[in-house]
Amino acid sequence: MDESKRRAIQFLEKEIKTYVALALFLSKKSVQQHLRTEDKGALLSPAFYRERMKEAKGLVSELRKPN
Repeated sequence: MDESKRRAIQFLEKEIKTYVALALFLSKKSVQQHLRTEDKGALLSPAFYRERMKEAKGLVSELRKPN
């Protein structure tokens, strides 16, 4: 695996950890009470970060595949 792919994977793995943390934080009941949004796709929605996490995991698996 070349260096650019290795760096991309490292970045995506850090991003996945961030998405997990944000989704957990935003799913807490006390946070939800303070952040009322009408838009389900808003940046303050745990579902938004769960979707980004799935996309990032897919990219990681693609990058790890040998050519």
